Formats: sequence, structure tokens, C-alpha cells
Amino acid sequence: MYNINKGGVIILDFGSQYTQLIARRIRERNVFSDILNPTISLNEILKREPLGIILSGGPSSVNEINSPKLDKNIIEIGIPTLGICYGLHILTKFHGGIVESSGEGEYGPEMIDVEHGGLLLEGVSSPSKVWMSHGDKVKKIPKGWKILARSSNNFIAAMANENETHFATQFHPEVYHTTQGDIILNNFLFKIAKCKPSWTPNNFIQEKVAEIKNIVGDSKVLVGVSGGVDSTVVAALMHKAIGKRSKAVLIDHGMMRFNESVDCVKALKNGLGVNIQSFDESEKFLQKLKGVVDPEKKRKVIGKQFINSFDSISVKFNDIIFLAQGTLYPDIIESGVSKGKNAQIIKSHHNVGGLPKNMRLKLIEPLKELFKDEVREIGKELGLPYSLINRHPFPGPGLGIRIIGEITYKRIKILRLADKIYIDILKNENLYDEIWQAFSVLVPVKTVGVMGDNRTYENLLALRAVTSTDGMTADWFEMPTHVLSKISNEIVNSVSGINRVVYDITSKPPGTIEWE
Repeated sequence: MYNINKGGVIILDFGSQYTQLIARRIRERNVFSDILNPTISLNEILKREPLGIILSGGPSSVNEINSPKLDKNIIEIGIPTLGICYGLHILTKFHGGIVESSGEGEYGPEMIDVEHGGLLLEGVSSPSKVWMSHGDKVKKIPKGWKILARSSNNFIAAMANENETHFATQFHPEVYHTTQGDIILNNFLFKIAKCKPSWTPNNFIQEKVAEIKNIVGDSKVLVGVSGGVDSTVVAALMHKAIGKRSKAVLIDHGMMRFNESVDCVKALKNGLGVNIQSFDESEKFLQKLKGVVDPEKKRKVIGKQFINSFDSISVKFNDIIFLAQGTLYPDIIESGVSKGKNAQIIKSHHNVGGLPKNMRLKLIEPLKELFKDEVREIGKELGLPYSLINRHPFPGPGLGIRIIGEITYKRIKILRLADKIYIDILKNENLYDEIWQAFSVLVPVKTVGVMGDNRTYENLLALRAVTSTDGMTADWFEMPTHVLSKISNEIVNSVSGINRVVYDITSKPPGTIEWE
């Protein structure tokens, strides 16, 4: 069977804030992309059989002694290569050109004039608006190379070698602010690297089904279902691959949304025939979380108890060897387990990096190459109902990381009801599908209020709503004021324990989507 992970594009990450965006832009064109550490060996590159290589940007200067390096053999193998920003400087220096660190750079929008467009800039108008973010600049291009475009400051903006196998841009074609970046990426992928648009939901499902069958054999698999989109898609995919030998288990940790466990089980069991059972483990989770206030510790405690619960429940089934879960690509990146060299730990995910070394079950993560929107497309192809596919993302730790401070049964009850009111109003106002993720956060800081003639001293509730494509970056949603007013009034009047509602207008970055 054709391996859709081969014949794609490899991105070597030198620490650019846009590296994940490069991967997204490529996948939008149905071409597989993978982010790798630039210290990867040539042999590892060749095993993946890429049709193209992209060298990302980065914060370093190639003239620094400790700047990130690249195996020169990777540059010499003849695979079409595109260097972006720092990648341009690497190609320049490797081939004998000169990169100048003068302290003079370009940042933000800039215009370029196309001199000799070649294959890379074919179809790009001149002048054209691009996005620059660099301090170093190319002072002298390598021998045998040609300038394709210059910026309005007369900096070299794009260049290529004579046989047009290696290209480089000083600007970032992957950023939306580069108005014709789509044309440039299409030229590289399809005209230069000769990629095929085979990274499709149907091909992915076929490939993963075959892979799962090969890994699992005649064994049985326990699927951890949390109620969110990711784990639900995993359950449906495992069911398609091995049928009843896939045992889906929903661990109700007591921190799920209103009626979530019931609705999820019903949709999977009745709608797709998935073999699923629900287990109420809420008392165990709440006991372990007693007195825990640090958000990272909460995530670790919840993650550890998830695994302990799965381990103990799996004993109830015969011959369970594997555990399948819904880890995604951004989970790995944000948890610092990314293949990129300069990944920083933003927050831990309960299903990434927190699994015990002595875990009895072997792990299967069939979605770990995907971004969230790709998971939705897979779910649609598998026949999951719209209500499950398009529900807003929900973290594995659930409401537990939407309660600031200690998690208690009373606080969960307050937040669950407030969140239901919030989401129901968004749906009734036809705003739910315009928003990537909306949720409430209980802030157990008491504020003074008045109801009737009585003074109140109750909790603060924060509302969060963001727009995004993959969760890596996000903007706050401009909620109509009449809707905010309606939400606030109904929550304060209906939920005992809340007397003040605020709206979060922080984008990501600098904030994360979740508060904890």
C-alpha cells in the first residue's frame, strides 16, 4: 500500500515562530509535512523519501559560533530545497556566499520587486507585498546562484541556484501577510518538488487502518475516550480497523461538561456500533486532587489517574495489550516533545510525556501526526455525527483546568451549569460554529455584589471565546454586546455562587487558550 507519509515535505526546524505554520500551509494543499530536528542524519532523511525539504527561519545568526547547524550532506543530495529566512542564510553560507550581521534588518510588511522569477516566483506580481523578520542579510550570493527578487531596501529577497533545485527567500511565504505566498508554496510543492496531493482523509484512514491491523494483529485494544473530538475519532477509527476487538472506555473523571459522557457513549454506540462502556471514576480523581492548586500538578495528577484507571479497568477485559489515545501534533509540540529543536514546554498534556514508564499497556496514537482541523475531516469521513465532529475542543483534564485553584465537587457543579448556559446561548444565537473554542473559567475570588436588597460575596466567572484554525495561534472572538449581556444576566440570575462575569480579550500568543 502507498505510504502517504512518504513523498511529502520535511521541515527542518531552526526555531522559527512560524515553523508549525509552514507545516499547516503545506497540509492545506493535501501534501504531508513533518517537522524534524535539524540535527537529523542524512540516513533518517532518506528513509522518509521526501520530495522536498524546507529549512525554516530562526532567531539565531549563522555567523554565531553556536548557531544551529545542518549536515552538509543533506544539502548535497539533490532533493529540491527551500530555505526561508535563516534557511536562506544557511544555504548562502554553505555555498560560499556572504551573510552580513550589520544590525540592519527588515521587520514586518515589505515590498519586493521580482527580477528573475524563475520557477519559484512564477506568477508572482511585481511589486508584491511580503512579510519580513530578519536581522542578517545576504551581502554576496554564492557563485552560480541568481537573484530572483529584491526588497524595496535593495536587500536580496529571493534567490536560486542555476539548475533551480535550491531556492531561498528572505521573507516568509507561509505567513498570511505575504499576499502571494500561496502561489510561491504551490510552485515549490507542485512545480519544483513534484508532490502529489495525496494527504487526504480517505487515504489517511486507509493507511492507518492497515497500520493498526499490522501492529495489533489478533490482540485487543483499549481506547481511552474523554468525550472530546480527538478521542472520539480514535474510537471510530479503531472500530473500523479491528471491530469488536476494540474496547472503547470512557473514564468519567467527574469533570466533564453537562451530560457529556452520556451523549458521547450514545453517539458512538448507537450511531456507529462502537463497543464502548462508561466507568464512573470521579471519586478517585477528586480524592487525588484534594488540596492541589498548581495547574501543572493538576494535569499530572489527572493524567496519572487516567492511566491507573485504564490499567485497572483493562483487567476486566481479556487479552488487552494496547491503549489507544487521541494525542495530536500540537499536543506534542506544546509539551516540548516536538521533533523541532527549539520547542519549549508551554503546558503539559495529560496524554503526552506523562505516562508512567511501567505502564502495562502498549501505546497507540493514530492521530499524532494531525492538527485539529484534520481530525475533524477524518471524523467526517468516518461518519461521525456533526454534533460530535464540530464540538469545541475539550481538554482531557476537563473542567479541572477551568477551575483556578483547588478542584471541589461544589466548584465543578457551579462551573458545569454556568458553562452549559453559556454554550446554549451561543448555539441559540447561531454563534457557536463561528467560534473555535468557547468555555467558562471559575475564578474562586470573591467579589461584592448586590441582589435585591442583599449584599452578595460570590465567585467570579470568566468567559473565553477564540477563533483559530489549529489551536497554535488564536484571536479573541468579538462577541456582540447584546449576547454578552444575555449570557451574564442568565448566569448570575441562575447559578448560585456566581455574582460577576467578565470576558477574556487575550489572544494567543501572548496567552494560551486555556487559563491553566
